[in-house]
Amino acid sequence: MSPPSPTFSTRWRGAKRWPGWLAIGLVVVVLLAVGVNQNSAPETPQERIEDISKRLACPTCDGESVFESRANASVAIRAEIASQVADGERSDEEIITFIEQRYGGRVLLVPKATGLDALVWVLPVVALVCATAGLAVAFRRWKRAADTIPSDEDRVLVAAALRDEHVLDTAGDGVAGDD
Repeated sequence: MSPPSPTFSTRWRGAKRWPGWLAIGLVVVVLLAVGVNQNSAPETPQERIEDISKRLACPTCDGESVFESRANASVAIRAEIASQVADGERSDEEIITFIEQRYGGRVLLVPKATGLDALVWVLPVVALVCATAGLAVAFRRWKRAADTIPSDEDRVLVAAALRDEHVLDTAGDGVAGDD
C-alpha cells in the first residue's frame, strides 16, 4: 500500500496560513512606524526645556541626563536651552545640534537616526527578525520530516534488517539478543 499523496486541499491549507501571517506582520510594522513617528510635542516653554534636557547627557556625569544632573555643566546647558527656547528662533533639533557642536557628540543620549547611528539601532532588530524567520523555516522542515510516512520500500528494508539481526541472534554471533 503506497502512502497517500498530498491532495490539493492539504496543499491549499498550508498556503492559506501565509496571508494571515503576512497580515499580522504588516500590522506590526505599521503600528511600530506610527509609534516611532508619533509626535507628542511639549506645549509650554518649560515642557520644551525639560524635553530637550532629557535628550542630552551631562558632559561631566556618567549616565545622567542634563535634566537629572545638578553639575555645573548641566546647569549651564539648561540655562542655554532656556535662553534659546525663550528666543524662539530655533527648533528643538537646532538647539540640540548647537549644544552638540559646543560640547561634542558625547552629550547625545539618543543617537541620531541617520548614517552609522541608525545602523547601530537597526541591525539588532534585523538580526532578530532574520533569526526568527530562520527558526520558523527550520521548525517547519523538522515537522515535515517527522510527519513522513514510510514507503513500502522502507518497510521492506526494515524487515530485512530485523530478519538479519534475528538470524545473527539465533546463530549466537550477535550481541543484540544477550539478556
